[in-house]
Amino acid sequence: MVRLFAVFLLVLVSLANPCAALEGKVSSGPTHIEAERIRYISDPESYEAEGDVIIFFEGGYLKANRVLLEVQSGDAEAEGNVFIQSEGDIIEAPRVNFNIISKQGIIYDGSIFFEAEHAFLRGRVIEKRGESEYSCLRGEVTTCEGDVPDWKISGLRMNATIDGYGTVTHGAFRVKDIPIFYIPYMIFPVKTTRQSGFLYPRIAYSSDKLGWDMGIPFFWAMSESADATFYQRYMDKRGYQQGMEFRYSLSENSFGTFYADYLRDGMQVKTRDGDGELFRDWKERQDRWSWYLDHESRLDSGISLRANVKKISDNWYFRDFESHNYYLDHYSESEDRPFRRVDFTGDKNLSSLTSTVRLVKAWEHYNLTALGQYTDNLRTHSNERTLQKYPEVNFTGMKQPIMNTPFDFELDSSYGYYYRETGYRGHLLDAAPVVSLPLNAGNYFRFIPEAGFRETRWDSSDSTGSLPGRRGSRTIYHVGSTLTSEVSRLFSVNMGSIEMLRHSVMPEISYRFSPYAQQDNRPDFVPFVDEENRVAYSINNTLTARLKDDEGVKSYRELANFKVGQSYNIREARRNVPPSSPKKRPFSDYEMELTLTPHPFVSLSSDAKLDAYSSHWKVLNGILQLRDNRGDSATVGYRYTQNVVEQLDFGLRAQATDRLSLFFERIYDRMEKKSLETSYGMIYKKQCWDVALKYTDSYDDRGFMLIVSLSGLGSFPEITKSLIRED
Repeated sequence: MVRLFAVFLLVLVSLANPCAALEGKVSSGPTHIEAERIRYISDPESYEAEGDVIIFFEGGYLKANRVLLEVQSGDAEAEGNVFIQSEGDIIEAPRVNFNIISKQGIIYDGSIFFEAEHAFLRGRVIEKRGESEYSCLRGEVTTCEGDVPDWKISGLRMNATIDGYGTVTHGAFRVKDIPIFYIPYMIFPVKTTRQSGFLYPRIAYSSDKLGWDMGIPFFWAMSESADATFYQRYMDKRGYQQGMEFRYSLSENSFGTFYADYLRDGMQVKTRDGDGELFRDWKERQDRWSWYLDHESRLDSGISLRANVKKISDNWYFRDFESHNYYLDHYSESEDRPFRRVDFTGDKNLSSLTSTVRLVKAWEHYNLTALGQYTDNLRTHSNERTLQKYPEVNFTGMKQPIMNTPFDFELDSSYGYYYRETGYRGHLLDAAPVVSLPLNAGNYFRFIPEAGFRETRWDSSDSTGSLPGRRGSRTIYHVGSTLTSEVSRLFSVNMGSIEMLRHSVMPEISYRFSPYAQQDNRPDFVPFVDEENRVAYSINNTLTARLKDDEGVKSYRELANFKVGQSYNIREARRNVPPSSPKKRPFSDYEMELTLTPHPFVSLSSDAKLDAYSSHWKVLNGILQLRDNRGDSATVGYRYTQNVVEQLDFGLRAQATDRLSLFFERIYDRMEKKSLETSYGMIYKKQCWDVALKYTDSYDDRGFMLIVSLSGLGSFPEITKSLIRED
C-alpha cells in the first residue's frame, strides 16, 4: 500500500511538471530517472520513461527518447538517440539493450568509444559480453576520429578484449574507406597496460652492411615481477638473428636485466679499420653474439651488489650493427631507469667494453667496496696486454671532524690484484690519509691548509718469467692549502621578465708541495707520481637572473657561467736550463669552461685549453643550440683536439607544419676534409598515425628506414629516440 501511494504521488508530480524525477532501487545501488513522462508497471516491476529520458546509475548515465527499465534485473531497453556513458566509455546507437548493473548488453547499428585507448568500435550488432569483452558483427575498429577515419580495420566478425587483444575474420585494412588489402584473419592489440603480445615491427635497408633488415619483437608478461622480450631479426645479407631480453624484480630493492643475441653470419667480408690495427677476411660463416647483465640488489644494512657485465663475440660487432642494436636502443645517461638503461653507446666508436661486479658496504662516514673488473680492448686483436682487476678493494673515509677538534680527516685506500696474460701482474696496496684545518674569516674567505702522505707497496712478476719480478714501496708526503672567497652584487633590472641580476665572482688559489720519491722499480701497472711544487688559481664568474612571470611567480635561471684556471710550476721555473735545451714552461695551459643560457631557447656550452706560450688552442669544444616554441631547432657542434680531431656537427629540425617536421644532420671531418655521415628525414604525425622516413649516407654504408605507426598498434615515441640525435 505504501509503494502504490508513492507511485500515485509520482504520477501526479509528473503530470504537473514536464521534467519528472524518480528514485528507484535496484540491487546494485540507487537509480535516478528523469523524463517528461514516467509510467510505473507492477509486474514485473518496471518503469517506462519517454521524452528526454536520463537514467543515472552507478558509474554512468543513459540518455534516450524512450526507456523501459526493469527494476529487479537492471535490464533497460532504450530507443531513439541512445547515449550511454559508463566508466568513461561512450555508447551511441538508435537502439540498445543494456543492463545498468552488469554493464552488459547489445548495441544495434551503433558505436563504442573507449576513453583509455582512444579507440572506436562500430558495427551492425555489438554485444558487450563482460566488463571488457566485446563481439561485433560487420564491424570496424580504429583510433582515428571523424566519420571517415584515416584508417580502420573492418571485418565480418570481430572480437575484442580491452587491455588484451582483438581478432578479425574476413576483414580488410582500409584507408579513407578504401580497402588496401584483404585480411582473412588478424590479431591486433587493444591494450594500455603491460600485456603479452607482438610489438611493432621494424623495417630498414642498408646497402653495404645488412641489406633488408626486418624485425618483430614479442613481449611476454610472465608475471607481475618478470617479463621477457624475444627479438626476431632477419638481415638478408647476414642471416637470422635471435635475441632475448629478460627483466626481473625480486623485490623493490633487487632487480635486473639480462639480454643475449646470436647470429650465424653468412656475409663474406674483408675489411681493415682506419688505424690498420684490425684486419679480417671472413670467407666462411661466423658465430656473432653478445650478452649483457645488469643486476642490482640493495639491503637495509647498507650492503649493495651491482653487476654490470657485457661481452661480444668479436671486435667488429658494433661496427657491423651500429645502425640498430639493443644497446643503442636502450642507452640512457639517467640513473632512474633500472630496467631500461644501458650505460654505454654501442656504436663503431666504442674502443673497449668493461664489465664490473661491485659489492659495497656503506656506513655514515665510511665506504668499503670490493670490485672485480674485466676489460675487452676492441682496438686490438689480442686482449693479452689489457690489465684486469680482480679483485680491487677500496676503503674510503669521507671528510669528517676528528673527535671534538677543529681538524678534519679523510682517507683513500685500496688493495688490488692486477692480472694480464702478457706483461707484469701482481699486488698493489695504497693508502692516503689527509688531515686538514678549515678556517673561516667571517663571510670574506675560507682557508684550508692540509697535510697528508701516500704509502704504496707492490709485488709483481712477469708473465713469461724471463724478466725479474718487481717488489718495492714508496712514501710520498704532501702539504698544501686552499684559499677561496666569493664576492657578489645585486642589480635591479626590471626589464621584461627579469627582475634582478646577481653577479658573483669566486676566486680560488691553491698550493701543493710533494717531494721527489724513488720509484724506479715499480711495474707499469703502478702509476708514476711526480714531485710537485705548484700554485694554481681559478676564477668562476656566475650571472643569475631572478625572473617574474605575468602571474607574479618568481623563478631563477643561470644566464652565464665562465670559469678559467691555470697553474704555475715553481719547480719548473727553478730548473736549470742549458742553452740547447727547450725553454722553461712553468705556466700550464689555460683551462676554460663557458655556459650561456641568455634565453630559454638559446644555449651554448664550451670547454677549451689554450697554450699559454704559443696562444694556440689545444682543445676547443662547443655546442650551440637554438630552438623555438614551434619545435624548430638548430644545433652546431665543434670538436677540436690538436693533431687528433677537428669535427663539425650540424643538426636542423624544422616544424614545417603542425604535423610535418623535417630534420637534417651532418658530421664533417675537417682534418680529412670529408663527410663522415649525412642524414635526412621527416616525421609526419596525425591524430591516429605517424610516419618517419630517414636516409643515412656514411663513409662505409648507406641505408634508409621507413616506419609507419598506427596509434594503438605501435609505439612511435620510443622509435623517434633512435632516429633523432638528442644532445
